[in-house]
Amino acid sequence: MIRANVNEDKEVTMSRFLNGLNRDIANVMGLQSYVEIEELVHFAIKVKGQLKRKGSTRSGAYSGYSSG
Repeated sequence: MIRANVNEDKEVTMSRFLNGLNRDIANVMGLQSYVEIEELVHFAIKVKGQLKRKGSTRSGAYSGYSSG
């Protein structure tokens, strides 16, 4: 969105990000509240690592944003 010079509400950006996450990660993320997109991204990375260590994510299932 930055490259296209489109200004988007931060809540819309965070919602779009959450909708593109792996379902397992998104379920955990839904338990937290966020003020900034950076917090959201850092926490998603932490959750992904924890789930990966537990073996509950599928290989390649995390994309960050949806492809559509």
